[in-house]
Amino acid sequence: MTAKHLELTQVGIDFPTPKGPFNALTDVNLKIAKGEFVSLIGHSGCGKSTVLNIVAGLHQATTGGVILDGSEVREPGPERAVVFQNHSLLPWLSVYKNVELAVKQTQQGKSKKALRDWVMHNLELVHMTHALDKLPAEISGGMKQRVGIARALAMEPKVLLMDEPFGALDALTRAHLQDSLMEIHADLGNTVIMITHDVDEAVLLSDRIVMMTNGPSATIGEILNINLTRPRDRIALADNPEYNHYRHEVLTFLYEKQRKVEPVSAHRKNTSKGSSKGKKPDAA
Repeated sequence: MTAKHLELTQVGIDFPTPKGPFNALTDVNLKIAKGEFVSLIGHSGCGKSTVLNIVAGLHQATTGGVILDGSEVREPGPERAVVFQNHSLLPWLSVYKNVELAVKQTQQGKSKKALRDWVMHNLELVHMTHALDKLPAEISGGMKQRVGIARALAMEPKVLLMDEPFGALDALTRAHLQDSLMEIHADLGNTVIMITHDVDEAVLLSDRIVMMTNGPSATIGEILNINLTRPRDRIALADNPEYNHYRHEVLTFLYEKQRKVEPVSAHRKNTSKGSSKGKKPDAA
């Protein structure tokens, strides 16, 4: 990496509990270059969202800290926009008004024409200009996520933070949004940090995949560089040996080095107990 852009140095965080402090993260060190696309992956409870929230300024690290372009991150700011799995659109505002609100809050002083042009530009990026006057309840889940991404981009953030943005969508909609995100990243060159549980998604989208160890006291286990030429075509990559090698590396880390699976014998035992009482076993 050349120029310093975003740095996490010895980041750790404790959360208070009745039994004393719970150490969720420890000694997380990561340097991210401007324009880089980084995915965080790991099992549930490994601290991925906690890392993202610390970069967003929603959590304060107990130890260490985050530096963005020479300034310490201490609180939320418009230079770090977050896209959550839940779109978080205001249900009483139209698609246009949801994006306009973000622009008004972060880019005061724009003329009415400049403001409208900027809102329209960002809706064009996510192919949502056809639904300007629709309310969130009148559009699909995938469309809502597109509007959420447009709203985040309209803030002109230095870093786009995405917490499983496509996790609740069906496979086809997810694929379309992944393609849109790759197009946007290519056009804007913004820095992206994305949490995902999807190995294929991580390999397809990322420049690097940061693999987290299991919690508590989770940290970075391994970092995998993805040296695949951009733009990337999911169909062409399906039979690409290098792509499949990267998939194998991530799967090996998750399911061998950081194995977190309930033994089959224990699951059968629990199922048997549940059946003997005439109750349905809990979902896995």
